[in-house]
Amino acid sequence: MKKKYLALASICAGTLFLAACGNLGSSGTTDSVSQATQQSTKGYQTTGQTDDSDYQGVIENGRYLTSKARGVGIIQNSENMLNLKSFENGLTTLSKEQFPTKDYIFREGQLLSKATVTDWLGRKSKDNPTGLNPEDNGEKDADKRNPIYVQQIEEQDYMQEKDGKLTLAGITIGIGMNRKDYYQKEEYGAMYTTDISKEKMVEEGKKAAAEVLKRVRKLDGASDVPIMICMYEQAPNDSLVGGSFYAYSVTDSGDTLGKWKDTDLQSSVLPATATSSAINDNDESSFEAFKNKTQSFFPNLAGVTARAKYKDKTLQELHVNITTQFYSETEIRSFTQFVAKMAKTYLPGGIPIDITIKGSDGTVQAFLARETGNSSFYTHVFAE
Repeated sequence: MKKKYLALASICAGTLFLAACGNLGSSGTTDSVSQATQQSTKGYQTTGQTDDSDYQGVIENGRYLTSKARGVGIIQNSENMLNLKSFENGLTTLSKEQFPTKDYIFREGQLLSKATVTDWLGRKSKDNPTGLNPEDNGEKDADKRNPIYVQQIEEQDYMQEKDGKLTLAGITIGIGMNRKDYYQKEEYGAMYTTDISKEKMVEEGKKAAAEVLKRVRKLDGASDVPIMICMYEQAPNDSLVGGSFYAYSVTDSGDTLGKWKDTDLQSSVLPATATSSAINDNDESSFEAFKNKTQSFFPNLAGVTARAKYKDKTLQELHVNITTQFYSETEIRSFTQFVAKMAKTYLPGGIPIDITIKGSDGTVQAFLARETGNSSFYTHVFAE
């Protein structure tokens, strides 16, 4: 099989951090727009913060500093784009435990270039000795070929002020691992799958992590800062949810991996399908009640589904998608108001929930959201 690469022009991570950081502002100033483009007296600029739970981002030469290698990954024809979102968002969430938002400023990865990550994700060969995936053994049979284990790699940098300048103070590396490797026996031919056991995925992941740590330690500025390596299990292409991080290791110094810790993170789709069982029956019942009540009052719905994220089998957040066949603004407004009422009544409390209402053509018609601790939903209808 030919190795194929894709440098995805993904804007997910950039959008996430810019949205989370709020108004552009200099470090040490207020969030007022008049100060947004002023140079900080500390010698650097950040995006500012509107919420202590999110990082400030780095501005360099008047522009947000983007990643040098964001989204580089091996293309697998029907790639599940939800994997990319879950990977980037989850990596930031785990980093907050090691690099608190009150003490660190976020900088998108600047140490690993696009070319470097592309080589690392390739198969090891004479032409590519740095490849983390095994060499092609020439086999085409699913059980005999050497599969691609390492699917994606992402770097995040965490900065602190030193002598009026931002200095690299920590690094997080995310490594995405496959449970299914999709391949073709011939170019433009049918798609086949090599299944990878959980045990083999974990084993190969530890090997890749150990090698990545050694290589990153040799990079400029990374020799003596804490490095957190987070392991991610890719969801299959046909999954309605993205994958989940399953373990992480923190190394304060040196190039030997620290003790591995389980994350106990899981993702699930609601309602449960024939191929996915509910993680928590109470959450399943609550969502079914919300879904049934909503559909009984408004029958012109094409679908009501949700992506649920868990930690230790406890629901952490819920992302609901509703597809309608409404066309008039009055219908959409009435429906949005009803959804807010039903969500408050039936969906679990105490967690952040967002609900996106789309038309059958994919156009977003309305958006509802509730933050942790709030009881009511913010709503917005996108009028034409």
